[in-house]
Amino acid sequence: MRVFAISDLHLSGADPKPMEIFGEHWQNYFENIENAWRQSISGDDIVLIAGDISWAMRLEDAAVDLARINALPGRKVLLKGNHDYWWGALTRVRSVAGDMHVIQNDAVKIDGAVFCGSRGWLMPGSKDFSAADRKIFNRELLRLEMSLKCAAKLAENGEPIVVLTHFPPFDGEEGSMVTELISAYGARAVVYGHIHGREVVRNNPRRFDGTDYYITSCDLLGFSPIEIKID
Repeated sequence: MRVFAISDLHLSGADPKPMEIFGEHWQNYFENIENAWRQSISGDDIVLIAGDISWAMRLEDAAVDLARINALPGRKVLLKGNHDYWWGALTRVRSVAGDMHVIQNDAVKIDGAVFCGSRGWLMPGSKDFSAADRKIFNRELLRLEMSLKCAAKLAENGEPIVVLTHFPPFDGEEGSMVTELISAYGARAVVYGHIHGREVVRNNPRRFDGTDYYITSCDLLGFSPIEIKID
């Protein structure tokens, strides 16, 4: 078993949205992801998808995109992103997700590794950070701690903990309340997305306070899932 990750797929099967408006490098991007995915990922592997899965507004429309992901090899773990407006009641999301694991305020153990996390939010040091942002940030921090507590219970025999968060967990180049919480639970690795750009990321993962942090936005990975080392 190996672990891979990718995020920010921004699928739109029910109501196609051309991603080329964000740059020519997005042309046929999901076909490129599928090809890279099938070349490197087997049915026994685990694939972490850290949010912004579908542009859909309704779960019924997102089902088209979830089915497309579910048809690819590997066992998937899904986390909500800030654009996943279709993600509502957990029971309904799980009913549509099929065989895929859905993380929300909890954790899952798969083959000797434990996966948990929370969407996150803008950092308090962000430009124009408002009182409303502070409320959301604090709520997401509580949800992350709830998920980490579940993970700690599942990792009773020392299994590695891997955290998914959609928003970057850093405050600029520095750590944050999020990284402090992650370090307190001894997470082996963290995957996150939300950031976009044209260049393929180098020096990925970033080592911080004993934990490896992987950025997984699909365009920054050259539209190819990245392997997450948890040994």
